[in-house]
Amino acid sequence: MISGSLLILFAAISVSLCDDGHEMEEFLKREYSLSKPYQGIGVSGSSHWEQMGDALVTSDHVRLTPDQQSKQGAIWSRIPCHLRDWELQVHFKIHGQGKKNLNGDGLAIWYTKERMQKGPVFGNRDFFTGLGVFKSNTRIFPYVLAMVGNGTISYDHERDGRPTELGGCNAMVRNLKHDTFLFIRYVRRRLTIMLDIDGQHEWRDCLDVPGVRLPQGFYFGISAITGDLSDNHDMISMKLYQLTILRSKQEDVEEQEVLIPSVDNMELLRPYTDAEGMSSIAIFFSVLFSMLGVFLLVVVGLVLYGHWSESRRKRFY
Repeated sequence: MISGSLLILFAAISVSLCDDGHEMEEFLKREYSLSKPYQGIGVSGSSHWEQMGDALVTSDHVRLTPDQQSKQGAIWSRIPCHLRDWELQVHFKIHGQGKKNLNGDGLAIWYTKERMQKGPVFGNRDFFTGLGVFKSNTRIFPYVLAMVGNGTISYDHERDGRPTELGGCNAMVRNLKHDTFLFIRYVRRRLTIMLDIDGQHEWRDCLDVPGVRLPQGFYFGISAITGDLSDNHDMISMKLYQLTILRSKQEDVEEQEVLIPSVDNMELLRPYTDAEGMSSIAIFFSVLFSMLGVFLLVVVGLVLYGHWSESRRKRFY
């Protein structure tokens, strides 16, 4: 009896910690999910997913881009998602022959109004409407970040997305031998992103932002792009779960329908100073030239000191 009571207590605690004390259940939505053997991808109208560009479907994965220059590919859901609260788990792999820190631009996971449109933002169009979660390799350290767009905001490549970034975390995932996962949860207008990339089968926090307003009826997708540098970007599975949460009648009344994506108490286009807006390459060269300048000053100082010491010594003889 005691052990059974303890099990019930632990179960209740785990549920209460899932979403700030609100009881939550999850249900796998197969029409929005994709896993081996990827039978849901096709050109026919009956398939739930559609591939684009250089994406290639194999028995083990969907390769969004091969390890070649100037490639881009994507897969998109054909069915708009009308879930209020949801959770997406993505199993992916990034690997290639290039040297460390010399790899492709990265990949992106989308929940947007638009679909199947090629573009410069990790293989998707710019000025998108909805949510983009990016695994970027263009900064000094590989980085995962999120952005909410309303159709009028551009992703700033020169600043690696910093002006419109909601937040993010470093993520070293290239050429790992173990599985790597990314977790996106949208519950009660709160966006949470977690990673499992250390081979420990544990989620670690990456991003948690309240007040994120996303409309229903958008499409899920995943894309990748390579430029002068390249990598294999593989999607192994995407699993979407519907989350059911108990809400009071007052909460249902207060939650008005969202028509345009936005973030509470935050301007989507934030002003950045020149120092904050510097790209990773600019920061690298600034640090490099600063170090070279200091080294040059030290060398000149040592030479001048040597000449001064020599002239002083000669005066005594």
